[in-house]
Amino acid sequence: MEYRRLGERGPEVSSLCLGTMTFGEQNDAAQAFDQLDRALDAGINFIDTAEMYPVPARAATQGESERIVGRWLARQRRDRLVVATKVAGPARGMDWIRGGPLALDEANLRAAVEASLERLGTDYIDLYQIHWPERNQPMFGEWRYDPSAERECVPVRAQLEVLARLVEEGRIRYIGLSNEHPWGVMEFLRQADALGLPRIVSIQNVYSLLSRVFEYGLAEMCHREHVGLLAYSPLGFGHLSGKYLGVPPAGARLTRFPAFGKRYATPGVRPAVEAYADLARRHGMSPATLALAFVCGQSFVTSTVIGATTLEQLEENLAAREVILHLDVLAEIDEIHARHTNPAP
Repeated sequence: MEYRRLGERGPEVSSLCLGTMTFGEQNDAAQAFDQLDRALDAGINFIDTAEMYPVPARAATQGESERIVGRWLARQRRDRLVVATKVAGPARGMDWIRGGPLALDEANLRAAVEASLERLGTDYIDLYQIHWPERNQPMFGEWRYDPSAERECVPVRAQLEVLARLVEEGRIRYIGLSNEHPWGVMEFLRQADALGLPRIVSIQNVYSLLSRVFEYGLAEMCHREHVGLLAYSPLGFGHLSGKYLGVPPAGARLTRFPAFGKRYATPGVRPAVEAYADLARRHGMSPATLALAFVCGQSFVTSTVIGATTLEQLEENLAAREVILHLDVLAEIDEIHARHTNPAP
């Protein structure tokens, strides 16, 4: 397993990160423990969760992913692991989380941190991420900014000042963003530099063969500003494994929760997946291996967030880190990308 520095001064994390959003819904605690144990054996030291997990989000299961991770953490040496979680912001409902949540103000941020610490059974969170911005911006498959949708929100400076106090208090160690756009990243960095506050070390955004929009502006910005990408959904919600090209498998996420994959319900997804699957098979690898190896091989990707519902899927994900794609394969990927550009942005 390769280990990389998160940001300029962050912790060293494994090039693969185990995502946990299935824990408590598609995976029970015993299955989750098996995945966590196998990941640890493979050298993964980086675990990602969120207060809203598992998904699909609902009141009955909210926080269960953190609770399961916490029970597993109790059996481990805490200082050998990098644990990341996220605070849910407003604009997506979920009124079972702090009554809204209404804002990313001090009361909500502190309440979220304390609740996550309790569920995780730990004294500190290594990486604390804002799950999505509070301000108006396109999210989760949307691509057009709408100025008419502006609303009151907690300024970035105020959010950062609260997070800085939580760092000073030892409740969190590093700060990250998720589902962010260039303006948000630069505003957090600008305010940190101007006020002498902690800089963000990471951004967790979607990145896959079906969604390469990160390359357009954020890749250069993060390289120059030393912000690491944690690439999530590298298999495009399982589409890039090829399993949805035939009869949808029983028990798969989009079989059980078809409405959950709205981002991937565009007409361009299937032909793109077919093209990448054909490319993979012509070069003697599985579609999932091709997709994961592509993401892992990008210079701007610090860690790739993998998720699985079975140990067999996890093993295939782990094996992909050993695959280096040849230049001819990368050239063919770019040719497909030119024909099927970002069908699931």
